[in-house]
Amino acid sequence: MESVVVLYASPNRLARFSRWALLSIALLILCSCRREAPAPQPEPSATTTATTPSAPVTGELKDVVETTSSYVIGISYPPSASKYPGLAAELKRYAEAARADLLEAAAERRPDAPAPYDLSLSFTQVLDSPTLVAVAADGSSYTGGAHGAPLLERFVWLPQQNRRLRASDLVPDAQGWSAISGYVREQLHTALSQRIDADDLDATQRAEVIKNAGRMIDDGTEADAAHFAQFEPVMGRDGKVAALRFVFAPYQVGPYSDGTQTVDVPASVLLPFVAPDYRALFSGG
Repeated sequence: MESVVVLYASPNRLARFSRWALLSIALLILCSCRREAPAPQPEPSATTTATTPSAPVTGELKDVVETTSSYVIGISYPPSASKYPGLAAELKRYAEAARADLLEAAAERRPDAPAPYDLSLSFTQVLDSPTLVAVAADGSSYTGGAHGAPLLERFVWLPQQNRRLRASDLVPDAQGWSAISGYVREQLHTALSQRIDADDLDATQRAEVIKNAGRMIDDGTEADAAHFAQFEPVMGRDGKVAALRFVFAPYQVGPYSDGTQTVDVPASVLLPFVAPDYRALFSGG
């Protein structure tokens, strides 16, 4: 079992405490900026240096580089993903949705805005095996403000069945998510305490930080498949899944400065709750 959590660093005790104290406000601001649905994309600018024209989503994957005075877009794909047309279509659909959102925002951007908007999105092959394929999508979309909105998605593909494996399929009942939630929360709370210890806060500040950050952890890991939708298989020496690495985007279980956080849940914890159709994928199953 292994858990990995991104650490943060602060210049002084007051800055650390202020960041945590303003966490809830920052979250509200982020949520208010989210868009409900992509609008039709505008016509490409004449200053675009390289573009991928709008087209129906297919399995063909081509990297995208677009540069105009209003926006910059960079999207890269792993060549190996094209072996699986269904998976390739899923990746392209996600990228096109992110691109459409960026173009919608750029169409409303003020000409005197200090910097162009930008979208940076990279798809990385995590696993390519006869039974499981996994691709990680990571990036950000900047449409103003202090920093970009994080983009994070994990695609786990069943090549023999030609379909995506989702968390709700893997663990179908509430009892399983309750057990997984409890395990993940314990790991995240432990990591939080270790980070706070390193910051050397006084007793009052420590209690406040633990209260606020602990609430974020609990809210972001409620016992529901939706909170654990992003995961990667961690393979063992036997070629089977030894653990699932659940991935949490910034703001889900901590402030933006904590970055992406992950927790590995071993197969021994998962197996009692894994649907019968998928037990053979796991070590001990």
